[in-house]
Amino acid sequence: MTDAGTPIRRSLFLHAPIRRGPRRMLERMLALVDDDTPADGPEGPVAVLERRMAELLGKECALFFPSGTMAQQTALRVHADRRGRRTFAAHPHTHLHVWEEQGYNAVHGLRFRATGDPHELMTAEDLAAIGEPLAAVVWELPQRDLGGLLPGWDELREQVALVRATGAAAHLDGARLWEAQTYYRRPFDEIADLFDTVYVSLYKSLQGVRGAVLASDAATVDVARVWRQRLGGGIRDAWPLALAALVHLDTLADEMPGYREHAIALAAAINADGAARAYPDPPQTPLFHVHLPADRRAVERAGEALLAERGIQLWGRVRSASEPGRCSFEVTVGENAMDFTPDEVVALIRDVLARATEPVEAG
Repeated sequence: MTDAGTPIRRSLFLHAPIRRGPRRMLERMLALVDDDTPADGPEGPVAVLERRMAELLGKECALFFPSGTMAQQTALRVHADRRGRRTFAAHPHTHLHVWEEQGYNAVHGLRFRATGDPHELMTAEDLAAIGEPLAAVVWELPQRDLGGLLPGWDELREQVALVRATGAAAHLDGARLWEAQTYYRRPFDEIADLFDTVYVSLYKSLQGVRGAVLASDAATVDVARVWRQRLGGGIRDAWPLALAALVHLDTLADEMPGYREHAIALAAAINADGAARAYPDPPQTPLFHVHLPADRRAVERAGEALLAERGIQLWGRVRSASEPGRCSFEVTVGENAMDFTPDEVVALIRDVLARATEPVEAG
């Protein structure tokens, strides 16, 4: 259901409510446990998830957090305190700055140094030009607000080496690490090995309910555990969140390449049609943006009409553009989007554009 109460029958949007109806999610969770499974302790779902994430990422330890916001701010706080530096750098669209009400500053007294062009990936040249001591640099892989773009592997290694040579830490915003892995095609631990700390979301790629994991060396995780408690994140009975994340942990890596191939097929069909534009072309990951030659509010109204008439949802939100009369929306291919053929997506986009650009009759 949408906020207005319109039932969603099908959705291109990864996080649509239909992706995890309570009964379906509970059935999947129950399949992982039996009557003897403890809720907490060293064999409970939280501890199991932490161990498995540490192993997957090749780190000594991993720590559950109730939110990615808390996990990432904790990582930066630990790096800042350890180095006696209060500034961190990241791409201008980093989630820490755009979506978290500048919690890094309000809570931790840290300063953000926006690095690089807002519409391009951060480069080694951008990092070299900073010219001030940093506590850490954050890489978001893939860069969501750029349509899922990723630096090449050698370029990424060069950037991390440059930063580490200055004494700063390297932190990975790996909320969508499974998507990034389809591009690098390297083991997760090889990717994670570049970074001092790695954050992974439990509800984005993994399609869980909520929560995050922060992985690093044992000493860093010990300090992070203290900050988790200080920030109110040391919650008891977190096992349902961990259990929901474990549902897809064994299968997601095998499914993700198929999602990427479907994203490439969808984007190719959109660009071949020409009414809208998919970017990147081709997508590097299962994530890409669809750019529309229409006003954002008109597109939103058209999407609402499509949902009301046919029960089909195409996006979570529509993004405005710097150029007037244009907008875009994000597609992250997952279980929901596999139900849509490329031709159908093209037809639906044309439907939305026709509705959004039709003349408004005078009253």
